[in-house]
Amino acid sequence: MTKMTLAAVAVALAGPAFADGHAATGDADAGETQFNRQCIACHVVADPDGNVLAGRSARTGPNLYGIAGRDLAAVDGFRYSDSIVELREAGTVWTEAHFVGFVQDPTGWMRETLDNGRARSKMAYRVRSEEDAMNIYAYLSTFGAAAE
Repeated sequence: MTKMTLAAVAVALAGPAFADGHAATGDADAGETQFNRQCIACHVVADPDGNVLAGRSARTGPNLYGIAGRDLAAVDGFRYSDSIVELREAGTVWTEAHFVGFVQDPTGWMRETLDNGRARSKMAYRVRSEEDAMNIYAYLSTFGAAAE
């Protein structure tokens, strides 16, 4: 079992879950700090009315509003990699385990998840700490349908 797989299993088994089964075990307050340090250069959290709730008006990456429990590659108008679209078409949703694995090694996670050595992600940045990744997911989980 790879380190990434072990981490995903540990995350899936740990902590409380949302009503829809998408666990968030991190610290949302710490996640806000990490989001502002690591994510706002490329991502924004904007509600359906266009109100920016977190970040700036960054458009390099997709809007992260409602990411918890959302289908992968679900933001209309964003140009995703073929690999993440393939995962969406297979019914993959953003769980804490998927988010943590992806943000720590986007292309590596894609290749492992799809079992395809040629799979690629457009996201080049990596969140180095698993704890930071879990905290960012907990923070992002406070925005959108899963949090409501």
